[in-house]
Amino acid sequence: MARAAGRVRTATLVASVNEPLVAQVFRELADGRFHSGEELAGTLGVSRSAIWKATGSLRELGATLHAVRNRGYRLAHGSEPLDPTRIREHLAREVRDHVASVDSAWSIASTNTILLERPNPPSGTGQVFLAEYQSAGRGRRGRAWLAPPGGAICLSISWTFREAPEDLGALGLVIGVCVLRALKKLGVAGATLKWPNDLLIDTRKLGGVLIELRAESQGPACVVIGIGLNVMLGATLLKKIAEAGTEAADLAGAGLKDTSRNDVAAALISACVPGLIDFEREGLKPFIPEWREADALRGRPVNVSAAQGSTKGLARGIDVHGALLVETPHGVKRFISGDVSVRA
Repeated sequence: MARAAGRVRTATLVASVNEPLVAQVFRELADGRFHSGEELAGTLGVSRSAIWKATGSLRELGATLHAVRNRGYRLAHGSEPLDPTRIREHLAREVRDHVASVDSAWSIASTNTILLERPNPPSGTGQVFLAEYQSAGRGRRGRAWLAPPGGAICLSISWTFREAPEDLGALGLVIGVCVLRALKKLGVAGATLKWPNDLLIDTRKLGGVLIELRAESQGPACVVIGIGLNVMLGATLLKKIAEAGTEAADLAGAGLKDTSRNDVAAALISACVPGLIDFEREGLKPFIPEWREADALRGRPVNVSAAQGSTKGLARGIDVHGALLVETPHGVKRFISGDVSVRA
């Protein structure tokens, strides 16, 4: 895999040379300290006017930027820039051997879309792509997903199974368990899973999973797994998300204020790759106990909106194939897809 690692390093160097000025300014401000416009202009070889425009672009992308006379500019929430080389180096050897490439970009529409446009990786291997900012980040049913530069993990894994696992439709549940495993290793306690694809802290959304499938009628099946995880959104964006109808949480609020995003990304990949290998071999079964333990809905009154209409009842966990079970006055109903909300 040395050749793949070299390919990652080269790609990273090329990306840094070709980065737009706004990305270069972000990297300079990522330490959370004040930098004067004159200092930034000198370091980056541009005019102070260009720096001013770049800081304005950062604000437009959602970054909270402080500008103080005679002190300069400062990101309210310093955040280490993503570094594919460092992420790869933090993977365990047995995981690294299954990862063909790790790449990142400053700003793209969607990390999932990038990998869906690439050829399938060889069976039993994956490709990883991350972005500082997604202009069209999305969750299930095309919902928008908001995160400022440096405020989240926007990560996708393209993976090819030798044969489509029997419970392929439950892959989102498997990845949810894998993400929880990674968070526990990082020291996050109390995270739960909301069927089918949300990660929660208390009742607030910490992140989510989006699975997109490219399957042949026979033989290998390639999936693209998108993981969005809030790291440090800041009070302003948390309020904006709440006004849009979703209570959000982030890792900073869960006690991980100083954790490197590169370490978080490496932990996610290190948990997901073995999980994908186990899923292909054993299906959903070995993941069910952990999922049930983390089930945020079990025993709660819910409303399920699905293709067949809306159903109210008590959530009773998942079955052996990952379907949601809801107890209603007319018996227990089974859902393989749908939107779930908790009723007051």
